Amino acid sequence: MQAAVTVTPARIPELLLGLATVRPVFIWGAPGIGKSSLVREFAESLGLECVSLLGTQLAPEDLIGVPQIRDGRSVFCPPEAIARDEPYCLFLDELNAATPDVQKAFYSLILDRRIGNYELPKGSIVIGAGNRATDNALARPIASALINRLTHVHLEASPKDWLNWAAANGIHPWILDHLTDRPDHLWSKPPKTEEAFSTPRSWHMLSDALGSFGPDLDEDTLKVIAHGTLTPAHAVAFCGYVKIVRSRFGIEAIIKGDAGWPHRAEDRDLLYYLAESFRGRLVKELPVSKEHLSANGLQTAYRAKSLLVQLAEISVEVAQSVIAPDPDGNPLLPAWFLVEAARDMPRLVEARQ
Repeated sequence: MQAAVTVTPARIPELLLGLATVRPVFIWGAPGIGKSSLVREFAESLGLECVSLLGTQLAPEDLIGVPQIRDGRSVFCPPEAIARDEPYCLFLDELNAATPDVQKAFYSLILDRRIGNYELPKGSIVIGAGNRATDNALARPIASALINRLTHVHLEASPKDWLNWAAANGIHPWILDHLTDRPDHLWSKPPKTEEAFSTPRSWHMLSDALGSFGPDLDEDTLKVIAHGTLTPAHAVAFCGYVKIVRSRFGIEAIIKGDAGWPHRAEDRDLLYYLAESFRGRLVKELPVSKEHLSANGLQTAYRAKSLLVQLAEISVEVAQSVIAPDPDGNPLLPAWFLVEAARDMPRLVEARQ
């Protein structure tokens, strides 16, 4: 299902309070952005127990129950997990990953709040959630009859929301500080190949691992756990950030001339991280038009070209990454600066071609 309008996690409690209390709701979103935890927290805020049913692990009889003979007639007895006397939150996780037969079994439960002769207690709520087919996740088409029985909400990852949550929930300070500087690294699109990728959930996993190993975590182990949880480029950047925390290197010190670019082969991840930070600083400080360049801006431009030359002497590839366009081919740095950089450092242009 395509998202016409998306919402951030901070909006979910308000929306669920107005929607889920009167009609079933389905939350769409990429893997690992917190759909399940948001539903559980919402149920807890209402004082309701959250009963989760995982669509991929259900058969139709798990919902409608098995028949028993009573007074010469067969009666279906719903499972104990569903047939409760007190109101609760029924969370249908990965609903769109369930088989068509299981999805059909949900019809009456979702629309009529009933399974056979059993009816959900008054005050109960029904919420479903699932990944999108575009996320390379297990997802089956949902029949129009089921789609029409639900109100659909599309969730997107929000660095601001997640960082606020993380600060109050013991996420490792390295991760908090790094994602404050690089909020675009919180989430990445699921890859088509079988490899780790960055999500709020995977950063939480990395935080747990950092806490488990403690302050004596060595560099090689850090690389293993970072690459085991994050998108490769994000893992390299995070390892580079940790090196900065543990060493004298920092982009401020390099720009001021108090330190130089790291040049050891084993510091290549640190070099890439500093180059990304350097580019981010230039994007922020250099004006689009050279006519709007202040005296301080002119000094920044001169210093930037000097640092690019020094960086290219260590690695043309890393220096080229500073002036490279974004993934869609759009330039990130002002055109006038790129022209001057190309004039002063033609080999950077040759590397781009």
